[in-house]
Amino acid sequence: LHFKGHKNAVTCVHFNPNSKQLASGSADKTVMIWNLAPKGRALRFFGHQDAVTGVQFSPSGKRVASSSKDRTVRLWTPSMKGECAVFRAHTAAVRSVAFSADGLRLVTASDDKSVKVWSVDRQSFIYSLNQHTNWVRCARFSPDGRLIVSCGDDRTVRLWDTSTKHCLNCFSDCSGSSTFVDFNSNGTCIGSSGADSSLNIWDIRTNKLIQHYKVHSEGINSFSFHPSNNFLITGSSDHTVKVLDLLEGRLIYTLHGHKGAVTSVAFSQAGDLFASGGGDRQILLWRTNFDSKSYQDVLQKHGRRATPDPPPHLSDIYPRSPHLHHPQDSAVQVLNISVTYQSSDFQARHVDTSRVETQKGDKSGSWVSSAAGNQTGAFSTGKGRREEEETVLTHPLEVFSTHASSLDSTLQHIVRQLDILTQTVSVLEERLTLTEDRMKECLLHQSQILQNLQASREQQRSGSHTPPHPFT
Repeated sequence: LHFKGHKNAVTCVHFNPNSKQLASGSADKTVMIWNLAPKGRALRFFGHQDAVTGVQFSPSGKRVASSSKDRTVRLWTPSMKGECAVFRAHTAAVRSVAFSADGLRLVTASDDKSVKVWSVDRQSFIYSLNQHTNWVRCARFSPDGRLIVSCGDDRTVRLWDTSTKHCLNCFSDCSGSSTFVDFNSNGTCIGSSGADSSLNIWDIRTNKLIQHYKVHSEGINSFSFHPSNNFLITGSSDHTVKVLDLLEGRLIYTLHGHKGAVTSVAFSQAGDLFASGGGDRQILLWRTNFDSKSYQDVLQKHGRRATPDPPPHLSDIYPRSPHLHHPQDSAVQVLNISVTYQSSDFQARHVDTSRVETQKGDKSGSWVSSAAGNQTGAFSTGKGRREEEETVLTHPLEVFSTHASSLDSTLQHIVRQLDILTQTVSVLEERLTLTEDRMKECLLHQSQILQNLQASREQQRSGSHTPPHPFT
């Protein structure tokens, strides 16, 4: 789905754990709740006096927390009443806000160089973490609530113990500002992204860097782990969303659709959806079934690539307007839906559906984008004030590639050659590893033979010098 309603850049997105709602914050100072059900209403919440920087549903889905440059944090009830509680959290802009897994605490990060933890029920301050030396961009609880990870413009990623309030470790392997951090779903690893376009994944059990990616041409603003921990999506100022296969350790998809920087990305709790928000004021909602396909099958069926990214990048996906392709077998379909809402009761007056089969080259990308359902709606303030706006009909998205046939043929040939080269290198690596293992076994066997031979010689020598028995 394609959501338009914010009047300025979208800065943050987050799914309700029930996957029926999506929250977003914007530089237009508002928080919006998008209902994902058909004919659903969108709610806009007014209250912040400056840009909203972070938004997150509570684990129960009954509250939404938002942070803002106005130095406050607000707790909203995502309903038509729009009730909220507000407390002044920091002495400078608040950059992020996040719930603990039990929903009882909040962690905030701020330009005042501090990370603070708050009680949700009492809406009161608990403690502060103060070792960052510059603006803190992001802070998150671990899934078990025992750790907090934070990052900032001091180019460090810090890991904190919530019981002792001590900094357990400081990772400083970034050449620029650290923009975003988060734990994977089981809490064994943390990811950190940077303004230098790098993404690092650390194993906190060994405190070692285990994966490093540099797949974007500009800084990474946000990322999200898939619940399975097998995939990760990133949003960058280069206008793209990229999908990484963490098991294979490689870039597999590039998603095009935003006309500006991608400022925020988030997976749903089930992992079947993810959303991206950008500087173009829009939110794109994507559906995926990528984990239902074998990666090797995808690699074998891959036939073309639209951008000259380094191998083994598989395909680029362009969500724009319907584009008919030559009839070819395909496992992926795109459903385009145009919906017009009446501003007073938001009833659907017209629905036009068309099915478009993707190209064989896009068959490898089992990503499905459902396009052009535009939602705006009834908006409520903290006091229950309601405001109505006219709906703007958006154009459908496209799955489309505009490269000339000659360039396409050349790229296809290059891709095939690179794939062959990649497979050849992989086979050589396997053979080298096998040879090393065999050599190691031979050396160990030879060493054992020499030891046995030496031992037998020593026994023979000791036997030949044995003195005669006195009674013989």
